[in-house]
Amino acid sequence: MAGEISDAIIRVRDITVQFGKTRILDGLNLDVKRGEILGFVGPSGAGKSVLTRTIIGLVPKVAGSIEVFGVDLDRASTAERRGVERRWGVLFQQGALFSSLTVRQNIQFPVREYLNLSQRLLDEVMVAKLGMVGLKPEVADRFPSELSGGMIKRVALARALALDPELVFLDEPTSGLDPIGAGDFDELVRTLQRTLGLTVFMVTHDLDSLYTACDRIAVLGNGKIIAAGSIADMKASKHPWLNQYFNGKRARSVVV
Repeated sequence: MAGEISDAIIRVRDITVQFGKTRILDGLNLDVKRGEILGFVGPSGAGKSVLTRTIIGLVPKVAGSIEVFGVDLDRASTAERRGVERRWGVLFQQGALFSSLTVRQNIQFPVREYLNLSQRLLDEVMVAKLGMVGLKPEVADRFPSELSGGMIKRVALARALALDPELVFLDEPTSGLDPIGAGDFDELVRTLQRTLGLTVFMVTHDLDSLYTACDRIAVLGNGKIIAAGSIADMKASKHPWLNQYFNGKRARSVVV
């Protein structure tokens, strides 16, 4: 397919989403390039998570088209859709682990959905994914309520990686973590992206994540992408919100 040859793994065109009479996304266009970590930012309540959920099919759109891996998701057959979903992983806000399932069961859940593997192989997958995110096999039989916030995020990332995806959606992955934990998580994401060749779509409000983990940034405002580019591009922008966000009191003074 032509889309597979393109450097855009996700191609969003003229997406409109509204809840009741409130329009959240208004003719939004966005490309996510193969192999990049794209940081997606914007004011609170602007609809950052809504776009993620619209792309993966959890929120219906009013208009527009979404292509992932060159497949138009509106025109895809059920088999084609499942084939695309098999190639992405999702880390939802706050981890969204199943509270009644153990770490083992949470990580194995998507594998059971798509593959028919023996319990021995399922356990091998689980151990491998825990290792990828820096956790030991001993946590496998704990429940989410027995984990720290940082561990929950790592288990959720292990679950997102369970099917060896090419594309990963991260929704506020460092939210609720202390600065050291957040920094460690950013470094982990960057390392995994490099070693596994992942494409990462990261919804975040964390400036440190934008500096240390992201290759490119897209900014949401008034339902549209109002800017896209590097940190240097963001800091040079004259747009009032961008200037306040990237050059304000909590911004870094030096581009890294």
